[in-house]
Amino acid sequence: QVQLVESGGGLVQAGGSLRLSCAASGRTFSNYAMGWFRQAPGKEREFVAGYWSDGSTAYADSGKGRFTISRVNAKNTVYLQMNRLEPGDTAVYYCAVGTIIAHPDYWGQGTQVTVSS
Repeated sequence: QVQLVESGGGLVQAGGSLRLSCAASGRTFSNYAMGWFRQAPGKEREFVAGYWSDGSTAYADSGKGRFTISRVNAKNTVYLQMNRLEPGDTAVYYCAVGTIIAHPDYWGQGTQVTVSS
C-alpha cells in the first residue's frame, strides 16, 4: 500500500522559512516524478514544484527564487524548502507522486502552512 506522509508545516511570520518533507512508502518511486501542490481556502489546488526522475525540476512562478525542491531517491523522500514566505503562501501543501506530475497517482494527506503578516 502506497503512503505519502508529509511533515514540516506550521505557523511562520512573513519573511520566514519552512522545510516540508514527504516520505513515500509502499513501492520504489525512482522512476516517478515527485512534487508539491497547494490549496488555499476557496481556491483550486495548484502546482508548486516538481522533481522528475531525470533530475529536472520545475516551479510555479509564485515560488521561483524562493522555493527549492530536492529529492533523495534512496529514502523515497522529497523536500520543499520555502524561504521568504508571504501571507499568500498560506495553504495546505500536498505531496504528490506520479508518472506525470500534472496528474499524480498518489497524494499525501496535506500539511498546513500559515504565514502571518
